[in-house]
Amino acid sequence: MSLAIVHTRARVGMDAPSVTVEVHLSNGLPAFNIVGLPDAAVRESKERVRSAILNSELEFPQRRITINLAPADLPKDGGRFDLAIAIGILVASKQLPSTALEQQEFLGELALSGELRPVEGVLTAALACSKNRLALVVPAANGNEACLPQDSRIYACSDLLQVCKLLSEPANAKLHLGTQETQSAVEYPDLADVKGQYQAKRALEVAAAGKHNMLMMGPPGAGKSMLAARLPGILPTMTEQESMETAAVHSVAQVNATPLFQRPIRAPHHTASGVALAGGGSNPKPGEISLAHNGILFLDELPEFSRKVLEVLREPLESGEIAISRAAQQVVYPANFQLIAALNPCPCGHPEKPPQECHNPQACCSKYQSKLSGPLLDRIDLHVHVEAIPINELQSQEKGECSDAVRDRVSQARQIQLQRQGCANHDLSAKQLETFCHISKPDAQFLQQAVERLGLSARGYHRVLKVARTLADLAQQAHIQKQNLTEALSYRTLFK
Repeated sequence: MSLAIVHTRARVGMDAPSVTVEVHLSNGLPAFNIVGLPDAAVRESKERVRSAILNSELEFPQRRITINLAPADLPKDGGRFDLAIAIGILVASKQLPSTALEQQEFLGELALSGELRPVEGVLTAALACSKNRLALVVPAANGNEACLPQDSRIYACSDLLQVCKLLSEPANAKLHLGTQETQSAVEYPDLADVKGQYQAKRALEVAAAGKHNMLMMGPPGAGKSMLAARLPGILPTMTEQESMETAAVHSVAQVNATPLFQRPIRAPHHTASGVALAGGGSNPKPGEISLAHNGILFLDELPEFSRKVLEVLREPLESGEIAISRAAQQVVYPANFQLIAALNPCPCGHPEKPPQECHNPQACCSKYQSKLSGPLLDRIDLHVHVEAIPINELQSQEKGECSDAVRDRVSQARQIQLQRQGCANHDLSAKQLETFCHISKPDAQFLQQAVERLGLSARGYHRVLKVARTLADLAQQAHIQKQNLTEALSYRTLFK
């Protein structure tokens, strides 16, 4: 009787739970059984493993083979367990030594030729291994991704024979160093290209400084999309922790990851479904809001989205995460994104000069804008009206302020927030609001009267305080002043 134990990792949401592959060879008629709640792809691995071992000129044991994937109640999916199963069979049949298996984990899908194919979610497994001080053997195509965590010990192999050599000759094994990405300058569109729109540009700067959600309403061609495209150029650079979190989401979703230290920008079409936006499926994967984690989610033509789709945004905008529940499992993905939205005031876009067939422009505007629910609008900090630019101003050669100058102010304001409270102003909790957004008694009375007149909710009141705190930070003021409150309130009057 021969028994081998090999360690690997499953994929459940953003987690990579440990899986123990137990391989037992016993006498009897040749058979190959896999137990431990495998799905069809895992059950089919026995054919891939058999062919890979034989085509690597190794011996496949003609005995009764039982593979147990523990824990038994954890669903296993995909081809990520192929390499661990193959190594377990070779160790159990005495073709490979069992030494050092406790300090290594194996991840990879096998081709029939023995070549190692890349798998999704390697970064989450590498993070778990780095935390537990374990080495991880991955396909060569996943090597650079697996090397992103600090203090990771990664062996990147191209085929099964290379893994066998790694185990047989550990003294000659070389760690994969990868190509570590550095923070590099990215050419974003310059804010100086935007003519006029001083109020909108001011609101964009405030949104960038405090990570506030922003909605722009104006006629077609006024520059709403142009302004949104320039927001990434004035945002602070991502921290290493934010970069790792975002890269892990992209690794799990198996999409082309945004380069490290660059904030992701997602702009789904208005025909996107709720599942595409929030994530899901029988085997839940991240949606657009999770792919925009630590970055920007831009929704153009907001009322053209299905109302049911837009309502999906409500909980993530508050909590910064999305919980996807299915009959088989529940997963939680991060979704701490900055929402930037744009819309026309009505379907034709020009209520002041409606077409002849529009007999009631005011009713048309109300009907169009009513597609946006009050609770969703309440969660958007800045409501900005973007006016059409006069032609003479559009023809002017005068250049506005460039993105670099605005980014310097934004970065200084964000640094003040991080030093004071450890997060951006948008992410302040109710308790932190009482501590860091204190206002004088006269200003409190002024704010109370304004909130009652505008009919703002408790959430709207808190949002006004957060925006006022950001305005004070941009002015490098220690306390919120009345002019900060006045400007913050001006961003809540568009839909009143």
